[in-house]
Amino acid sequence: MLHMLRRGLVAALTVIAAGQAVAAEIKVGVIVSASGPAASLGIAQRNTTTLYPDSIAGHKLTVVVLDDQSDSTVATSNARKLVAENNVDVIFGSSTGPTVMAIAEVAHSARVPQLGFAPTTLTPEKAPFTFQIAQPFPLMVSAVLAEMKRGGAKTIGFIGYADSYGEGWLKELEKQTEGSGLKIVARERYNRTDTSVAGQVLKLVQARPDAILVVGSGTPSALPQIGLIERGYRGRIFHTHGAANNDFLRVGGRALENAILPVGPMWVAEQLPANNPSRAISVDYVKRYEAAFGANSRSSLGAYAWDALLMLQAAAPVALKTAQPGTPEFRVALRDALRNLREVAGTTGVYNTSATNHNGQDERARVLVTIRDGKWTYLGQ
Repeated sequence: MLHMLRRGLVAALTVIAAGQAVAAEIKVGVIVSASGPAASLGIAQRNTTTLYPDSIAGHKLTVVVLDDQSDSTVATSNARKLVAENNVDVIFGSSTGPTVMAIAEVAHSARVPQLGFAPTTLTPEKAPFTFQIAQPFPLMVSAVLAEMKRGGAKTIGFIGYADSYGEGWLKELEKQTEGSGLKIVARERYNRTDTSVAGQVLKLVQARPDAILVVGSGTPSALPQIGLIERGYRGRIFHTHGAANNDFLRVGGRALENAILPVGPMWVAEQLPANNPSRAISVDYVKRYEAAFGANSRSSLGAYAWDALLMLQAAAPVALKTAQPGTPEFRVALRDALRNLREVAGTTGVYNTSATNHNGQDERARVLVTIRDGKWTYLGQ
């Protein structure tokens, strides 16, 4: 009898141990533009994933990172691979508007949550499984226009990417300038891979706007400003948060002096007021990132990958009450949890999401900065 009890106890302990050993892991697929025109964005995001913890909510965290080469077609293939072969529970990425939108189609059809690193015009109705980490166009456009008005501008010139990122900014700019006393007097476009914008710059200078908005991301954003300065333009030049990385400074050099950008709080973490809800989190992220990748290596685009982790850490414990990782039920539960974030502070802002708002940020997600003596300088909220 004692022998049988011992055998039963051993069997029970073996089952428990086996259950612990095979506890479902949470799998995250990350797609970034680590090569191609958007490499200065994607590399920082790929770097950030190396700082991720080993577990979330008591479950092992497995991260699979793929490079889409700044190509929407490759991004689509990568997303399909992550779903079909890696059985991921969530997809982070990618680095540009077009690649985010490409992945969103896969996320929707596969019913896998996606946390995109770039702003797009996607809505929860069109993309019910896609969430946007970066600040939405309306929030950042309003910051730019307020500063233009403060500086006395009446007329605006526009030069932006000939893709969804550029068009998203332009449409919102047109919407917010209507009846505002500001008039867009020139509209020019360029491609991410262009090596010259001489023709577009000439037309902008001839239009003589009081201020010019350059809508680009990473190092290609410097090209129009360099051309404008060489042509003698003396008005104020603005950029978008997509341009905020130190490679942008390196490429643009002195030509970028006095440029103004709306950015996420992390970009000037140490200069933020003590009561800013993103300050402590941002300083922590910067310390981690720069300890691993060198002084002044921070990137606001890399910070989006950190906020994706913070959002997952907030949502996963809720989803785990409903289902286990690796199942369709868990992915839907995770999507539902991501739709109900409350005051989740990140490096980019504070997230309060809903079924009709898959970003959930407010004015706390933006600050204005300028470039002075080749350094980023905080201007205010």
